[in-house]
Amino acid sequence: MKKTKLLNLYSGVGGNVKLLDRTKYEITSIELDTKISAKYKELFPDDILINADAKEYLLNHFEEFDIIWASPPCQSHSKMAKFGRNRKPIFTDMALYEVIMFLKNYCNDKKWVVENVVPYYKPLIEPTIKIERHLFWSNFEFEEVTVPGIKNFINKTTVSGSNELKEWLGLNYTGNVYYRNNHCPAQVLRNCVHPLVGKHIIDSIENKNTKKKNKTLI
Repeated sequence: MKKTKLLNLYSGVGGNVKLLDRTKYEITSIELDTKISAKYKELFPDDILINADAKEYLLNHFEEFDIIWASPPCQSHSKMAKFGRNRKPIFTDMALYEVIMFLKNYCNDKKWVVENVVPYYKPLIEPTIKIERHLFWSNFEFEEVTVPGIKNFINKTTVSGSNELKEWLGLNYTGNVYYRNNHCPAQVLRNCVHPLVGKHIIDSIENKNTKKKNKTLI
């Protein structure tokens, strides 16, 4: 059986694709940070992993894929970026909207979805749906769902908190990895889409989900 080719941009450690069936999907993940991508490869050795700029890879290879998922960096969009303690003003990373506009204009013969955090401002492009703390833009429909969470999610900043997030996500790679200049070992994990949500969204392409509003995934 021919596999569906899925492009996973800004893959991080791969929470969104963890539960996908590799006998059905050929997953190509793009991650610029080599320390993060090393943990991805530890978790998913059979996936194709490329250290590259996600926008540049999308521009040059989008025609090769059936499904495209993008999770551009969310830190500059988050409420913490503006309202967090001792935060200095920063520019908002517009890669999010660049990717959405590109997909809207060049990729509607494919299925695509873009994920980011609920921002501190009104989104410049109206999202398709909100699921918990995430906004999604897509050219296909999927239902709102709930995943049982963990307490004080945003305050998981220690190694102990990182281990708790690993268990919650089921991403039990060895050691810890730090996101660029962020010294919090849990940041890479807080960036993740929960694997159950990722599977729910991709399954929706083939209408595998029960049409029930705000169902709980366990």
